[in-house]
Amino acid sequence: MNDDAFNLSIRKFLKQFGVSAQRLLERSVEDAVKAGALQGAESFTARAILRVDALGIEETIEAEISLV
Repeated sequence: MNDDAFNLSIRKFLKQFGVSAQRLLERSVEDAVKAGALQGAESFTARAILRVDALGIEETIEAEISLV
């Protein structure tokens, strides 16, 4: 195993996930505020599930996101 290549691959995956997730959240919140479903001062729980079938792992990460 090449540790450097492995580390780089993990970082690339996490960066791609982070950027994609942030864009999705930003668009979704903006749409919800425009539609009146959110006022823009709420907090909500976000949950991400990391699953790697080849390793037999599934981990849930939860955090509170605040709009103010």
